[in-house]
Amino acid sequence: MTKIFIINGGQNFGHSGGKFNDTVTAQTLDFFTNNEGFEVKVTNISEDYDPAEEVAKYVWADVVIYHTPIWWFQVPHNFKKYIDVVFTEGHANGIYNSDGRTSANPAINYGTGGTLHGRKYMVTTSWNAPKEAFTLPGEFFNERSVDDGVLFGFHRMNAFTGLQPLPSLHFHDVMKNPDIDGFMGAYKGHLENLFIKEYAN
Repeated sequence: MTKIFIINGGQNFGHSGGKFNDTVTAQTLDFFTNNEGFEVKVTNISEDYDPAEEVAKYVWADVVIYHTPIWWFQVPHNFKKYIDVVFTEGHANGIYNSDGRTSANPAINYGTGGTLHGRKYMVTTSWNAPKEAFTLPGEFFNERSVDDGVLFGFHRMNAFTGLQPLPSLHFHDVMKNPDIDGFMGAYKGHLENLFIKEYAN
């Protein structure tokens, strides 16, 4: 059985109700519960959680799946708090032991002290920005992708723990030009390509 840990990083704040990430999370849960060979645990960062139990979920999982909106080019503040709290709880307790360096040679091996090696993660993000803002010359993100730009630090955070990335999926223009059926169809295909072909057993 492949163990899947789903994290819903959406939240209700300002003009955002978190509903899109609720929908993506529900689709993810439905996908894995309706295909054989998977066990699933889910956390909604907007609900109460026990940091020690969250660390145990990371240690338990074969794959961590993050769902997050992007607000002001970062993850929402409650999701960032979740990461800070849970990863701190996980220090020398299942997520990482150290930054990987030694006092004898502190210039090298930074970021090699994670303890989640052999596990993988996937992230979806949701944006008001259209995808063309990342791809067209002269547009806002200077032709830099989500993964190599705004999510660079997020990906290095996971690398610090030892997690290895699976291909991401990013939902664009979810406020001004939403296509929920199209989004969910693309997402289902993404999951099928990654997990039915590669993971189910």
